[in-house]
Amino acid sequence: MACRNPPDSCNTRSRRGRRGCPRMRLSAPGKPVAYNLIRCRRQQNACPLTCRAARRGGGALRQFSHVSIGITRSMARLKIPLATHWTETAVGRAVRPMQEFIHSSTAGGIVLLLASVVALLVANSPLRGGYEALLHSYADLAIGSLRLHLTILHWINDGLMAVFFFLVGLEIKREVWAGELSSVRAALLPIIAALGGAVVPALVYAGINLGGPGSAGWGIPMATDIAFALGVLALAGSRVPFGLKIMLTAIAIIDDLIAVLVIAFFYSGAVDFGALVLGFAFLAVLLVVNALGIRAIPVYVLLGVLVWVAFLESGIHATIAGVLVALLVPVRTRMDQATFLARARALLHDFEISSRREPYSILQDQEQQAAIIALEDLAEGVQAPLQKLEHRLHTWSAFVIIPIFALANAGVALSPNAFRGETVPVVIGIMAGLLVGKPVGLFGATWVAVRLGWVALPAGVTWRHMAGLACLGGMGFTMSLFIAALAFADSAVLDAAKLGILAASLIAGVLGFLLLSRIKPAQH
Repeated sequence: MACRNPPDSCNTRSRRGRRGCPRMRLSAPGKPVAYNLIRCRRQQNACPLTCRAARRGGGALRQFSHVSIGITRSMARLKIPLATHWTETAVGRAVRPMQEFIHSSTAGGIVLLLASVVALLVANSPLRGGYEALLHSYADLAIGSLRLHLTILHWINDGLMAVFFFLVGLEIKREVWAGELSSVRAALLPIIAALGGAVVPALVYAGINLGGPGSAGWGIPMATDIAFALGVLALAGSRVPFGLKIMLTAIAIIDDLIAVLVIAFFYSGAVDFGALVLGFAFLAVLLVVNALGIRAIPVYVLLGVLVWVAFLESGIHATIAGVLVALLVPVRTRMDQATFLARARALLHDFEISSRREPYSILQDQEQQAAIIALEDLAEGVQAPLQKLEHRLHTWSAFVIIPIFALANAGVALSPNAFRGETVPVVIGIMAGLLVGKPVGLFGATWVAVRLGWVALPAGVTWRHMAGLACLGGMGFTMSLFIAALAFADSAVLDAAKLGILAASLIAGVLGFLLLSRIKPAQH
């Protein structure tokens, strides 16, 4: 029995015959019964043999097909538009404010501030005993002969923060590869500013605490908390030129790199060289995996965990493992931009032709589905593993890891005893380092470099902008709290250091905002 479809419904008349419509045969593999039934019955002059074969699937499939076809035809007849994306649905509109908040530049700083306030409230309430007991309770992890016996606080500071440092390492590599640090001339200004903003506050603190019980904390005022600083910049709005935001980000990344080096060389314990060699052996395997062009993210995650465990057992602070692993994550893509554009355009063209022929049938048209899958593969190929990991971890870091770290480390009892005896120089040193040393070092190093003609300020950035940025550099917070926990074993000294960090970060943020808010917005 010959196919009775009109010529325009089949690709070629020579293929029409007992085997049915060629379009049906091409679409049949995978889900032939339901698919062929739907495709055939949507044509006015359907292929009888194909429809007859499809009907052998049973009544349930026929009912499903009739319902699908009826809905599709009704929507087309009533001209009801389908949502182009889930964000256009009622659910999407309901969660849109939360999405906008998450992607705003102030969101991370706000969540971090709330977590810090909660930690302070709990530490100064009747819940303090349970709060400290929870942090110092042990949680063991045993895999075969390997057993990790760590407190909750150590899991947060050595485990979760290793993921944060991994993200820091990814950002450093990206900036060096294709960002503000990719050329010597572009990187020179933030490098000079960051070095001045790290060395001067460390010297200020060391001068105040020389020979005292708090002398080990000289690294505390060296770093800048990028979440808080960028949040304040966002509050200043149009008064802040884009070049200033880029410069602050670059300075904060270099600050983080300096802090990583300081932790590695000055705040690590006794070294177990056997475990350290094992850790570097896993890093060598990562290097080989990268050189072989392997892009599977689970491979890097597995080897990264092994490196972390080895560094944890070696005595070198485990967070350093996060940075080293990040530096070995591939930054190259599988295809170039021209190839991606050419293939994507071809797939989109095929998708468009198919959608014109079969409107509202994306769930039923395997040609469209194949094009979508191919586009997903193309998108995967044009993204580097570094880019994908950074994108996936950014939200987790800003809204989970750092707030948990703040909840565990920012809780300190507000007591007059914290400012007595040997703790006073610690508090003064931290506040002087962050509020005086940091701005003077950052602003002064930049001014000298510009006057000597080595660098130039970014377009639209004035010295008043630089003064505000220098003050924001005193918002140490996350990294300062982290180094303080490594520097001080005495709980009284550590609590005093935390108070100094919190107070200095708050004052620095307010001063920076006031200076920037007094600058008139740029005229366009």
